[in-house]
Amino acid sequence: MKLLRVGTAGAERPALLDAEGTLRDLSGVVPDIDGPLLADDAARGRIRAAADAGELPALDATGLRVGPPLARIGKVVCIGLNYHDHARETGARPPAEPVVFFKAADTVVGPHDTVLVPRRSAKTDWEVELAVVIGRTARYVESAEEALAHVAGYAVAHDVSEREFQIERGGTWDKGKNCETFNPLGPWLVTADEVPDPQNLALKLWVNGELKQDGTTAEQIFPVAEVVRYVSQFMTLYPGDVINTGTPAGVAMGHPEPKPYLRAGDVVELEIEGLGRQRQELKDA
Repeated sequence: MKLLRVGTAGAERPALLDAEGTLRDLSGVVPDIDGPLLADDAARGRIRAAADAGELPALDATGLRVGPPLARIGKVVCIGLNYHDHARETGARPPAEPVVFFKAADTVVGPHDTVLVPRRSAKTDWEVELAVVIGRTARYVESAEEALAHVAGYAVAHDVSEREFQIERGGTWDKGKNCETFNPLGPWLVTADEVPDPQNLALKLWVNGELKQDGTTAEQIFPVAEVVRYVSQFMTLYPGDVINTGTPAGVAMGHPEPKPYLRAGDVVELEIEGLGRQRQELKDA
C-alpha cells in the first residue's frame, strides 16, 4: 500500500494511492497514519479490505497539499557515512560501526514544502535518503530477519544539512541537522510488502534540473536490516519512529571548490525507485 496524508499543515487527513494512481480518502476508516496504526494489524487490514472492495471515496488531488506521510513521529534516528561512494567522496574512512545522530521530529515537513536556508548559512547541502519506518517495538533485535520484521515501510527522506554548523562549529553534528524544515519526508509511506529488497533501490537527486546524486542502496555500508538491529541495541525503537539510512555520493560537500551549496531560489528534486518523488523550493529563513 501507498499511504499518505493530505491537506493543510497540521490538519492533514489520511489517504491511500491506489494501483491506478487515484487518491482515496481513508478518514472514514482510520483517524490518521501514525505509529498506533502501523502497530495495529486489524486496522491495516481494514484499509486493505476497504480498498479491495472499492469502498474508499476518491479525492480530487488538484491543488491538494501532500504532507508528511506519518503523523506524531517519535524520533528520527539518522545514520551518517553509510554509503561506500559517499565516504570516498568526502575522504572519510568507512566507519567500523554505524554513525548515529538524531533529527528532531519537528524538522519533518511535507515532500513539496518550502525548505528554509538558515540565517548565516553558507553551506546548506542536499542528501537523498531511504527512510525506514518502524512498525513494531524493537529492542535488542538479534538477527537481520527479525530486524526487517519490525519495519512497517519505507519513504523518501531529504536529510538537508548545514555543513559549517555540522562540522566546523564544534560539538556534535546536531546543530547542522536540526534547522527548521530540514527533513522533508514522503510523498508516501510504502508498506514493506511492496519493497521486497531495500538493498536494490535507485536514489536520485537534482538541483535546478542538474542531476547531482545517482546512487543505489546496494552501496550501503550497513544495510537496512543491520541498521535496525544495531540501533535497537542502544535504544528502543517504537512504531512511528523513523530511521534515515544515509546518502550516496554527489552531495555539495563532495564537489571541488567552489562547492555548489544551496541558496534561496534553488529547486531540489529527489526520488527513490518505487517510493515517489519530492520537489522543494528554497527560501531564506
